Amino acid sequence: MNFHNKPVTHVGEIGLKVVDIKKMKEFYTEVIGFEVISEEPHLVALGAGGNVLVRLEVIEGITSKQGRYTGLYHLAILLPTRQALGKILVHLHQQGIELGSSDHLVSEALYISDPEGNGIEIYRDRTPDHWNWSNEEVSMAVEPIDAQGLIEEAQKSPMLWCGLPAETVMGHIHLHVSNLTEAKNFYTEGLGLEVVSRLGRQALFVADQKYHHHIGLNIWNGEGIPALPEKEAGLNYYTLIMEKENRDKAIENLRSRGTEIIKRDEYWEVKDPSGNSIRLVV
Repeated sequence: MNFHNKPVTHVGEIGLKVVDIKKMKEFYTEVIGFEVISEEPHLVALGAGGNVLVRLEVIEGITSKQGRYTGLYHLAILLPTRQALGKILVHLHQQGIELGSSDHLVSEALYISDPEGNGIEIYRDRTPDHWNWSNEEVSMAVEPIDAQGLIEEAQKSPMLWCGLPAETVMGHIHLHVSNLTEAKNFYTEGLGLEVVSRLGRQALFVADQKYHHHIGLNIWNGEGIPALPEKEAGLNYYTLIMEKENRDKAIENLRSRGTEIIKRDEYWEVKDPSGNSIRLVV
């Protein structure tokens, strides 16, 4: 089952407010391997296979992020194969990029940060028949990754790393929130997702149709923290791609909860209780 195509609700693209768009573009193309989809002086759309996954934008008067706010913990780039993950691991090592890694049981993941401090996960999924479910929750962990196995997988192909595969998608987004209960209620009762995993009272994970998670939510920046200021760099928005029927139901649910939701030309815009902006797209 493909958890990032119709009819599954999933993250489409992530918009970032940036200070130095030239430096950020170079990082996302040369280090991460995105292709440039379109470009203007203050706006660059990046992606893979012709699909926009990250949009960098300079907003007048923007400054670097200064404090602890809600917003992006990391964006998560999902690669189609283990071999692709092995190849980018070798590439990042050759580039001298500092990284972390983890085996989450459902996936294998690498972690880095971009030049402006936005977290990035690059991962590959194990097939769903290798995921373990108990009481409607999927088992996830933080275990050492098999780096040698990834490198050996990469070496099976003579092809050198040449950017992200065309099948690359935005696998999920992980957010800092100010209140976990409020966030849970918004994403489940409002948007119609379901809780699929919890990490004590610190984090929870929600998804559509039994993916291991489309959205992660945590309070690791502190409870009651303010929303990211408009003129500070970081998360601008993210899109949720939905079936029209599901989007219409979500709009009805949000309105019944008293949540403000605004109609734009091509999407509906809503903010979660922590001020994270979401664009609902069909």
